[in-house]
Amino acid sequence: MRLRLVKQGTNVDFFARAKLWLGISLVMMVVAFGSFMLQGLNMGIDFQGGTSIRTDSTIPVDVGAYREALEPLALGDISIASVEDPLFDEDQYVAQVRVQAQEGDERIASETIEAIQDALRTIDPNMTFPSVESVGPKVSGELIQSAAIAVALAVLAILAYIWLRFEWQFAVGAVLALTHDVILTIGIFSEFQIKFDLAIIAALLTIVGYSINDTVIVFDRVRENLRKYKKKELKDVLNISINETLSRTLMTSVTTLLALIALFVLGGDVIRGFVFAMIWGVVIGTYSSIFVASAILLVLGVKRDWSKKDPAAGTRYGHIDT
Repeated sequence: MRLRLVKQGTNVDFFARAKLWLGISLVMMVVAFGSFMLQGLNMGIDFQGGTSIRTDSTIPVDVGAYREALEPLALGDISIASVEDPLFDEDQYVAQVRVQAQEGDERIASETIEAIQDALRTIDPNMTFPSVESVGPKVSGELIQSAAIAVALAVLAILAYIWLRFEWQFAVGAVLALTHDVILTIGIFSEFQIKFDLAIIAALLTIVGYSINDTVIVFDRVRENLRKYKKKELKDVLNISINETLSRTLMTSVTTLLALIALFVLGGDVIRGFVFAMIWGVVIGTYSSIFVASAILLVLGVKRDWSKKDPAAGTRYGHIDT
């Protein structure tokens, strides 16, 4: 027996309140943009600058113990991650400790680094520190610029792909839905001041890919149904298409969310920000594929002139027989 989250033959009218969904999305985007302008993002070490200290110990890395040892130093944002490598010895345990740049200083003072090392040696007196590296404000600024360019190029590439594969209306709907997803994801990180670092940029790019995958599946079905139902209104064709793909969309989203929620609960602090971004992205990406991209397509319309016999007239679907 096949598991279905949506009953076969479901016929939900997703466009009974199309303007309402677009209005809600617009309000959420305005709130997200306002939060970003008023309080900005809680930038992590990747974007703020700071110092990375590599530790080498014979005692297994306990992130909680490391964090507790460094807490009295009041250094602000600290990232601690265990480093795994098959080349390490059996009794060799390596960690990466990253400390944000201190206010007014381009890099952490040598006295502060010594204090960090002394604090960590309370866990293991024989702990060594093979490397200490600093990231200055200039490098951090370049990382921010590169991250913004990466997201913009991804969206532009998707715009070109959808435009070539479908029609320009489909491309505009898909890209506006992606922009909606990115803005709301950045907005929630700004609103709750969750640490924003390079891992979140990776999550944003993953969200863009996930969301466009959902949108393309819906648009593919729309294209098929435009050929099949030549006389139906565009609104009806969109409703039929979304209902036909709804079970697949929800099944994909729910199974993805199950894995992400398990990672969020059990994965620890190192990946929690990334996983949170992914959970939010899957939810908002599913919403935008159904309510935003298709609603924008409905507003823009698709040229469907079936009255002319010329195969080049109307849309690319006009000359195809059912």
